[in-house]
Amino acid sequence: MSSALRVTAEAPPATPARRLAPMTMARLGAVMAIEQAAYALPWTRGNFVDSIAGGHLAQCLLDDDGVLLGYCVAMQAAGEVHLLNLTVAPAEQRRGHARFMLDALVTCCRESGATQLWLEVREGNGRARMLYRCYGLAEVGLRKAYYPAAPGSGREDAVVMRLDLDGATR
Repeated sequence: MSSALRVTAEAPPATPARRLAPMTMARLGAVMAIEQAAYALPWTRGNFVDSIAGGHLAQCLLDDDGVLLGYCVAMQAAGEVHLLNLTVAPAEQRRGHARFMLDALVTCCRESGATQLWLEVREGNGRARMLYRCYGLAEVGLRKAYYPAAPGSGREDAVVMRLDLDGATR
């Protein structure tokens, strides 16, 4: 398996024009604006800086004009890939952008020799869980009190999901 994942993807002609590009420090302002708009408890700038510095796959989804539509961060280890963050700007959701990023990530995983893709998702995030289930990920476990919740709400469980990458391609 290669030491670093690389993602390249071209949009099919019938879909909105979009492309993936590496997440850079110069793009972190726009990334943070989306992260804060999308989540009540967002990642910090430091989380993204650490991911970039750590060599994780960190990609931005851009439109034809270079406007940030979303991003994903994944970590490769021991023949597996762990999706850490996949986010689409709230105004751009339900347009196939998350699936586009998942397609590119799965292609990259297979090309690098990874056999499984893992992720955790908030138990209460029904839209994301449905997207991942429709994509073929299986719910394989539960991490109790994994995520911080709103103040006074304790913690939220995470659903662990896995996609086996051996066999047929999507």
